[in-house]
Amino acid sequence: MKLKINDQIPDTKIFHLVDGEPKEQSISEVFGSKKIILFGLPGAFTATCSKFHLPGYVKNAQQILDKGIDKIFCLAVNDPYVMNAWGEANNIGENIIMLADPYLAFTKLIGAEVDRNSKGMGIRSNRYVMIINNLKVQNIQEEEETKNCGISSADSILSII
Repeated sequence: MKLKINDQIPDTKIFHLVDGEPKEQSISEVFGSKKIILFGLPGAFTATCSKFHLPGYVKNAQQILDKGIDKIFCLAVNDPYVMNAWGEANNIGENIIMLADPYLAFTKLIGAEVDRNSKGMGIRSNRYVMIINNLKVQNIQEEEETKNCGISSADSILSII
């Protein structure tokens, strides 16, 4: 991953659903000057993402927020409708905001793209988690393999915050 601790988050565009419609916004608009958690993963409805990664954040969201985090964001290389449906299927409620990076704009800028063509998935994002404060990276944990969900898990980030 190109992005390192103390780096500024690249201010590219992402998508999310607002009132049921896709909205393109810059990262700075979405994150603002808040202290946030951003966890990235290969894709909605995929095995490790659906069994461990997102459910861990759903389960631990309130504990994370209670430690001084303003918002939790989940980002994947999917469209905003898929991200929204996946969030609803996992009962994310108001605690997690689902973001879509369908063109890999953000994923490529931070150097998190991985080739999953052999698995029929195309180019995806690696699995990672960041603590970001005022658009600056305070901590970053990236998995060596996308099938792993250890250092980027909610339990792991709880021990770091």
